[in-house]
Amino acid sequence: MKIHSFEFNLFGVNTYLIWDELTLHTAVVDPGMSNPAECEEFSRFVSDNRLDIVRLIDTHLHIDHTMGNEYVEATYHVGLTAHRADAPLGKMRAAQARAFHLQGAHDTPVKINIEVNMGDKIYLGKQWLDVIEVPGHSPGSIALYSPEGGFVVTGDALFNGSIGRTDLAGGDHATLIRSIRSGLLTLPPDTMVYPGHGPSTTIAREINSNPFL
Repeated sequence: MKIHSFEFNLFGVNTYLIWDELTLHTAVVDPGMSNPAECEEFSRFVSDNRLDIVRLIDTHLHIDHTMGNEYVEATYHVGLTAHRADAPLGKMRAAQARAFHLQGAHDTPVKINIEVNMGDKIYLGKQWLDVIEVPGHSPGSIALYSPEGGFVVTGDALFNGSIGRTDLAGGDHATLIRSIRSGLLTLPPDTMVYPGHGPSTTIAREINSNPFL
């Protein structure tokens, strides 16, 4: 399993492409493209590497992680995979845009086409991503773990030296800490952590040095 990251939009969202090397079946995770230049950069990489996008996945439905959803859906003809507990956030995307003083775009609701839950497997060719529920930053936050690739995409649950904020709608600090401890820190220590913002880390590093844990 291969993974490649981009940093998009004014929030610095990490957008990921994850693919099976044999079939080139690919998932887009948290598309943050917010302008034509970012969309072009994204599509150029997809084209140059002959990737076949078969999944669009949002780790959660805060607006910064969904800015490129419409582009991916229209260009690659895939529907959204996400956890249904975040559906209310998707419906209130226009309100989220107003809260962050975003003009013009992102007024349409985010619709979930495929719902996933704890323990589900998202297949890319013969490889897969395990769905781990990590509520707390949002009610329906999920992480995506690749046993074969030795990595986990954590959205805004766990960061390098930090954790997700819990002061937004649906956030809860105690829930987030429980989610991280039970769902993420139990992964193999050498698992690479690819967060929703900022640099990567490892499970071992966060166990040993994350001041919030």
